[in-house]
Amino acid sequence: MKALLIGLSALVSSGIALADSDMTLHIGDTAPDFSLPYATRDSVAGDDLKLSSFAGRRNVVLAFYPADWSGGCTKEVCTLRDNFTSLGALNAEVIGLSGDYIYSHHEWAKFHNLPFRLASDHDHAVAKRYASYNPATGHDRRTVFVVDRQGKIAYIDLTYSPRDSVSFGKLQLALKELK
Repeated sequence: MKALLIGLSALVSSGIALADSDMTLHIGDTAPDFSLPYATRDSVAGDDLKLSSFAGRRNVVLAFYPADWSGGCTKEVCTLRDNFTSLGALNAEVIGLSGDYIYSHHEWAKFHNLPFRLASDHDHAVAKRYASYNPATGHDRRTVFVVDRQGKIAYIDLTYSPRDSVSFGKLQLALKELK
């Protein structure tokens, strides 16, 4: 398993794209900007969330996940929720992204008291740009990207796993290195 992770990490760092992705992203590339509707635990927003609005201010954790209300996705976002304060101390803004509608996001965020935005990428256009869409399932893959304050990709995990703390620990380490 460790060899598989190392191999996937090498693929990511070398910029080799997944076969069905629309583009290849490398660490250091300018992050593809997007503007998406979003919801929070408090409301369904009237304005779209624009990635570039964080430039110069905060690092952004983009957490792509398959679907609201599923077990693995719930574990992932609850880990982000439970560590939200420590992530904020690392100057990180968290944005969850999936193909679910904003109304589902809103109810799910309320139910789990999620303190961050959930963006609705219903046509998966953003997920495709980030090599995070799985056409075989019609859902996003569970992937995590960190976009630094300059709008550059600083971290990529195309195999993020909520099963244990390993993936989250790597994310924290990447954010600490940016501080």
